[in-house]
Amino acid sequence: QVQLVESGGGLVQAGGSLRLSCIASGRTFINYNMAWFRQAPGKEREFVAAISSWSGVSTTYADSVKGRFTISRDNAKNTVYLQMTILKPDDTAVYYCARNYLRGYTSGPIYSELNYDTWGQGTQVTVSS
Repeated sequence: QVQLVESGGGLVQAGGSLRLSCIASGRTFINYNMAWFRQAPGKEREFVAAISSWSGVSTTYADSVKGRFTISRDNAKNTVYLQMTILKPDDTAVYYCARNYLRGYTSGPIYSELNYDTWGQGTQVTVSS
C-alpha cells in the first residue's frame, strides 16, 4: 500500500518562503499525477497545485497561489515538492499531498479531491503577519 509523508511545514513570517516535500513509498510514483491541497481552520480542503505524471510537464495552480508557489517532482526520489514564496497569512493551513488515480492529465478533474485515492497526514504551515 502506497504511503505519502509530508514534511517541511513550520512557522514563517509574511513574505517568507517554505518548501514542502512529500515522499511516496512504492515503485509506481512516476505513473501518477500528484497534487497539494490545503485546509485552513474552519474551512473546507481546497486544491493548491498539481503536476502531471512522468516528466511533470503539465502543472496547474489555484488562482490564489499562482505566481507564488511552484510544484515539482523528482521521480528518482519518489518526491513531490511545493516551493512557496511571498507567503501570506491566508496561506496558513494544513497542507496535504495526494495521489491522483486518473489516467491522463486534464485540468477539470485535477481540481477535485474525489479523484485522489491516497493522502498524506498533512504538515502545518503557519504564516504570521
